[in-house]
Amino acid sequence: MEKRSVALVTGASAGIGRDTCRVLAHAGYDLIAVARRRDRLEALAAELSTCGCRVFPLVVDLRQREEVLRALSELPEDFSAIDVLVNNAGLAIGVDPLQEGDPAEWDVVLDTNVRALLTMTRAIVPGMIERGRGHIVNIGSIAGRQTYPGGAVYCATKAAELALTRGLGMDLVRTPLRVTTIDPGLVETEFSVTRFRGDKGKADAVYHDLTPLGPADVAEAVRWVVTQPPHVQVSEIVLFPTCQAAATVVHRGSGA
Repeated sequence: MEKRSVALVTGASAGIGRDTCRVLAHAGYDLIAVARRRDRLEALAAELSTCGCRVFPLVVDLRQREEVLRALSELPEDFSAIDVLVNNAGLAIGVDPLQEGDPAEWDVVLDTNVRALLTMTRAIVPGMIERGRGHIVNIGSIAGRQTYPGGAVYCATKAAELALTRGLGMDLVRTPLRVTTIDPGLVETEFSVTRFRGDKGKADAVYHDLTPLGPADVAEAVRWVVTQPPHVQVSEIVLFPTCQAAATVVHRGSGA
């Protein structure tokens, strides 16, 4: 039987990461699913086994660099040659003005959105270069392109993701590797619940009276870019729901 390619997806226990695992499994990939919640990863592995996909649950806290590097070094041999890296894990906490923000929360956001991406990229890309193949897909946000009130720190991390993606593309231009950023607008996931510190009422209000993107919509964009012919590199995608035109320009109402 032909060996399936391997994709590693961070933030795989929910939302965009989980749906990315699903679409890549059906596209013929085996998966390294990375997250902190073992029960969810094991449930995902059981689900995807029905389509012939093998899933290796990698239970780590991406903020802990040494823990991540140790876990990657201990991957089974048949999962060690990673063809696609999807840096999806990310979060925001709070909508406080910068001058009123909590530095401890800033550290969590910076560590998750920027430092974890750097850790995974530095650990995995050299092997891709040696093998002469690989695709790095970073999940960014419109927040990396358009800043808005109450989002300074989160927007800064996503601007960093965009700059790192563009810079990595330049650094790898002499190789066959491809680099992509997918930057969505409103996507209904657990993201807003985390941003509002568990207040589901406030989170639901973000999506009230409109039709946002779903995680499967972003996952489908990931599938599309990684299945292009080797000479085609989709560098950047900005993905909005039809009711959104910019970070702070959203139509709410009948038919949205």
